[in-house]
Amino acid sequence: MSTPSPTNELHDRIALVTGASRGIGRAIALALAREGASVALGFRREEAHANETKRAIEALGRRALSVGADVSRSEDVARMVATVEQSLGEVDVLVNNAGVAAPRELDELTEEDWNASIALNLTSVFLVTQAVLPGMRRRQWGRIINVSSTAAQIGGIVGPHYAAAKAGVLGLTHGYASRLAREGITVNAIAPALVETDMLSGNRRARPELVPMGRFGTVDEVARAAVMLACNAYVTGQTLNVNGGIYMS
Repeated sequence: MSTPSPTNELHDRIALVTGASRGIGRAIALALAREGASVALGFRREEAHANETKRAIEALGRRALSVGADVSRSEDVARMVATVEQSLGEVDVLVNNAGVAAPRELDELTEEDWNASIALNLTSVFLVTQAVLPGMRRRQWGRIINVSSTAAQIGGIVGPHYAAAKAGVLGLTHGYASRLAREGITVNAIAPALVETDMLSGNRRARPELVPMGRFGTVDEVARAAVMLACNAYVTGQTLNVNGGIYMS
């Protein structure tokens, strides 16, 4: 039997975290489980890592489910959400974390790169949000947390295709937040930058000296921000910058 979290904030809540097999997504999934939530883990390719995270959540006494899906495809999203609802229940907390960063210089950026970035980093947020919203609106309770990037605010080091997609995530966040504020549903974004993940290690332009704090961030620091947003009913339409001071607002 699961034990309620100390605050009981997320006990009996169902969370869906996309891109949850590793990195920031995995850390957020584990943090939500520690607060009492049952967690569905969305993944696209890395089933073994997703299942490892599932076992870690179950070891905490929470229910967990791993579901493979390409969240840039509406049919995959519909199947994923239906599976979560059948196995765990309707989604109360959605973390749109799935995405891809493919670093490109201006002279090598292609239309294919652009389309892939928009599909995986922006369209996916729209599709999964639309899929879980009916249940949230019916229950008059929901938390939607979109993982954007400081690239949306300053351009970043990946490329304009990535910056544009992540800026779109902020616009989408504001659009949903303003329309759902009276329905018990909050919608916020987290904008991390230079956090120690596999994605960061693959970018040769990433250096600790780019960060005013002089170090890379940790996935757990981002996860704690997500938990705060999941537990706070009076914060909506905001972007929480977890970036070591790279962008100050």
